[in-house]
Amino acid sequence: MTDFRRRIPRTDTALADPRLMAAGVRLGHGAVKAAVVAAQERARRGEIAPEDVIEAAVGALPAVGLRPVINATGVIVHTNLGRAPLSADAVSAMVEAAGYTDVELDLKDGRRARRGRTAMAALAAAVPGAGGVHVVNNGAAALVLAATALAQGREIVVSRGEMVEIGDGFRLPDLLVSTGARLREVGTTNRTTVADYANAVGPETGFVLKVHPSNFVVQGFTSSVPVDDLSGLGVPVVADIGSGLLAPHPALPDEPDAASALAAGATLVTASGDKLLGGPQAGLLLGGAAIVERLRRHPLARALRVDKLTLAALEATLRGPDVPVLTALAADPEALRDRAETLAAALRTDGIDAHAAATEAVVGGGGAPGHTLPSWAVSLPERYARRLRLGDPAVLGRVERGRLLLDLRCVPAARDLELRKACTS
Repeated sequence: MTDFRRRIPRTDTALADPRLMAAGVRLGHGAVKAAVVAAQERARRGEIAPEDVIEAAVGALPAVGLRPVINATGVIVHTNLGRAPLSADAVSAMVEAAGYTDVELDLKDGRRARRGRTAMAALAAAVPGAGGVHVVNNGAAALVLAATALAQGREIVVSRGEMVEIGDGFRLPDLLVSTGARLREVGTTNRTTVADYANAVGPETGFVLKVHPSNFVVQGFTSSVPVDDLSGLGVPVVADIGSGLLAPHPALPDEPDAASALAAGATLVTASGDKLLGGPQAGLLLGGAAIVERLRRHPLARALRVDKLTLAALEATLRGPDVPVLTALAADPEALRDRAETLAAALRTDGIDAHAAATEAVVGGGGAPGHTLPSWAVSLPERYARRLRLGDPAVLGRVERGRLLLDLRCVPAARDLELRKACTS
């Protein structure tokens, strides 16, 4: 009988694996070789099969920096993958902005100018109904700035059904109270009426807050109050729409957007820039010129300001035509089916059990909860999940009923060949 140890791959053979070669560039040859030797020793001790040496070595490598990932999960705005992927124009703009720029300088007269003025002009043009616009470093920061400037030491009136947790254990009530404001909760978790708000509004009211629940849906015996009804209460109304949709989108009929909220009478709209807007992490503040200027001049605004790279990427996203998030939203299901069938057929010629499968994608990132988009995926045996996840680039799908689904809605067609290579490597 052949000694099983003879099946353990040689060190040079293992190091020739594309994943380990790529890791050598990031980590150095010595660190990668040490991982291979350690995996070989585990195989000799019988802890792993000889065929698993390379996989074990790849899995043992330390994580250094951020690794690129092909998002085949079917979640368009995937929080764990950095939410919105930037457009090519936005990436180029960030590279150009990495050096010296005129971020706070008017080159015509050599004098200091308003920071990020061209990005602000692009944002104002995208939401004509906003008299003023400002950008801070994320959506939560936008709400914190509004609460601090408008309601510190006063009350924020908010529905109990909108006291949400925004992710990673951060809860809206805690966030708002941290600004020095007091919360005046009205209604119940499933039903709140305009009378509930009206009865709570008084001299201590800083503003009424309308929050889009974002990542959950309440169904059944429910009622909530739209912005246009709240705008008649005689106090400022702040609408936190969450996802950053600036105008109505045909694929997302129930998702709130900034233009509609302002047209309905919202005093101020807060939103994220790295969700359905498809840009970099940022918090958007849109509203009347006077109130936005008040927020912009508040001392806290300095601590929350964005850097030149964010401003560059935001402007390019607002002005550019090819935004990956919007492209994924508009993907044609029939085109996705054709791609899935073609890729699955190619993989079968490579000896892989693959077939095309109809599936459903979601927006993710707290946008359009409960709303699905028809999509198509390549279905593979579940064992491919780990191999692809540890590849370079990593490929992340989702596992359902013992099969790995590589949903193509968020994968550009130009990367289909790369997907095939990743599956066969």
